[in-house]
Amino acid sequence: MAQPVLQAKELYFSYDGRQDALSGASLDIYAGERIAVLGPNGAGKSTFFLCLTGVLAPERGVIALDGAPLRDKERRRLCARVGIVFQNADDQIVASTVAGEVSFGPMNLRLPKKEVARRVDYALDYMALQPLRARPPHELSGGEKKRVTIADILAMESEIILFDEPGASLDPAGGARLEAVLDRLSAEKRTLVISTHDMDFAFRWATRAVVFAGGRVIADGAPENVFRDRAAIARAQLRLPAMMEVFDLLCARSITPAGARCPRTPAELAALLNGAGA
Repeated sequence: MAQPVLQAKELYFSYDGRQDALSGASLDIYAGERIAVLGPNGAGKSTFFLCLTGVLAPERGVIALDGAPLRDKERRRLCARVGIVFQNADDQIVASTVAGEVSFGPMNLRLPKKEVARRVDYALDYMALQPLRARPPHELSGGEKKRVTIADILAMESEIILFDEPGASLDPAGGARLEAVLDRLSAEKRTLVISTHDMDFAFRWATRAVVFAGGRVIADGAPENVFRDRAAIARAQLRLPAMMEVFDLLCARSITPAGARCPRTPAELAALLNGAGA
């Protein structure tokens, strides 16, 4: 079996010393995965992400890269391998121009100027931001700021990227553009872990769903299997994806073929119904 590229084992963390934000959170992440992290506000998802990137140090537990546990002084190694895109772009942006913002991370790695310039151009091209390179980030729209924060991580050449609610505040066009970027990153074999409240997106996009509640993982597996875990769904206050609800109605009326799997997209649903002669 493949070795997880990133592991969290029994992580505990508290902001106030009384109430645990994480209470034994564990997760194995494998190279190239598309993981949707689900759960209500306050479940520990954002805190977990900050621990995985080394921004926070868990009070107890182990984080491992390629099977090797990291000591406290080695947590900076996470920065070279794991990047995070915050929910609120303004929490991530620090520079006065778009190009300056995207160069900030590579410059902190003390890379040669030519390498920094190469990475900046690559990231700006990737996110279609070259026309905005001299613009102050605070003048950009919410969707444009989101693209800048993704460019930040691309310039760092992170192989594992964590997205904390990346679709928050995006309009439908911005959401579609974001999903296209995620698909491209996945095709390039990046490992993507995305916290989201969008059950429809999680169901159609992810190859694996992980549910948080009470600071720990309570369900983990293929999205269809996780969404069939009624106890976990109820505990985490989640809803079924619309596609699953439609599929269940069709099954109840014997419209779908026996043994058919739930479609994830409208196109898959149309193909299923065409095959059933509906």
